[in-house]
Amino acid sequence: MAASSPVRLLAAAFTAAGYRRGAFRCVPVISFLSFPRYPHRHPSFRGRANLSCSSLSFPSGGSYSPPNSVPFNLLPPDSEPFIEWDPPPLDSASPLGGGGAGEGATLVVLLGWLGARQKHLRRYAELYRERGVGAVRFVVPVRELFGLDLGRRVDRRVADLAAEIAAWCDADRRRTLLFHTFSNTGWLAYGAVLENLQSRADIADRIRGCIVDSAPVLEIRPEVWAAGFSAAMLKKSSSMTGSSAESLDGPILNDTLNSVSYNMMRPSWGECFLLSTLQKFFEIILHVPDVNQRLCKVLSILSDKQPSCPQFYLYSSADRVIPADCVESFIDLQKSLGRSVFAHNFVSSPHVDHYRSFPHVYSAKIDEFLKICSTARVSCPVSG
Repeated sequence: MAASSPVRLLAAAFTAAGYRRGAFRCVPVISFLSFPRYPHRHPSFRGRANLSCSSLSFPSGGSYSPPNSVPFNLLPPDSEPFIEWDPPPLDSASPLGGGGAGEGATLVVLLGWLGARQKHLRRYAELYRERGVGAVRFVVPVRELFGLDLGRRVDRRVADLAAEIAAWCDADRRRTLLFHTFSNTGWLAYGAVLENLQSRADIADRIRGCIVDSAPVLEIRPEVWAAGFSAAMLKKSSSMTGSSAESLDGPILNDTLNSVSYNMMRPSWGECFLLSTLQKFFEIILHVPDVNQRLCKVLSILSDKQPSCPQFYLYSSADRVIPADCVESFIDLQKSLGRSVFAHNFVSSPHVDHYRSFPHVYSAKIDEFLKICSTARVSCPVSG
């Protein structure tokens, strides 16, 4: 079968599913499978991406110019920086010790889901800033993953992020770090940052905690990747990301609860077709030897070589993208390795939607975890 077949199949699936431009939200994609390592490179991360994919060429010599409903011309022309900084407040103390931006400050590294915008992560940055913690926000524009380079520019941006983190830490040896990841994309980015910092154990040793929102899946499971990709493209119209019955605004009458839940969970024909097509696609892509080997390496770091700081997993039984049992299996694995692991199941909130669904609980849980991190002593097992 021609190499272009998966692309044509996906194009048909996108059209059938009624894809809307800019609807991406949380896609675990293969851009994190071939990271270069530039541990001492100073990045210039303020540049803007200009990648455009208006057509695709096929081995047969023909070309495909997709309609607006097909995601090869899928992003608005404007882009935004991969990295944005929110300095620690000067007039408040860090919850992990020290003062503001000058001395002993704490920085949280927010690693967004694929397609997240800086404005989406800004709310989380404000959450931490209110607690005396600065933030660096890292997003992965979808534009970067649909070019012929297969996301290699994203790989370079992750290396740039690691270099920026190292430079920030080098300015004051008392500075400390937190990581807060979202979905499998943010989770894989965290593994890539750790890989880039393997030669800087002194910096990795300053990681005082890691918060994992709506992840991880340790195994390479095409159906999970397909679910994430489908939910990202369909966004609110996806049956996997809609609000659960328990978190809907306003009261729900008992005699209509089952009907509402059923309607929210039943996928459309287009969504079913898209999901099936994506699963077949990822069954091929994820088992390409180079891709599989690279992914296994990153997952191995996340499984066995994380810093020994406390870990906090925020997940939900209602998450239809990342199954709760996958998160719980990884939690059990980390506990078996002697890690300090904490978790909270929000039960009813959709994927990467726990803070919006339960803002007070989410904030309280972050406060509890920061207190744990402030007293924990950590050492770093990350090594080559």
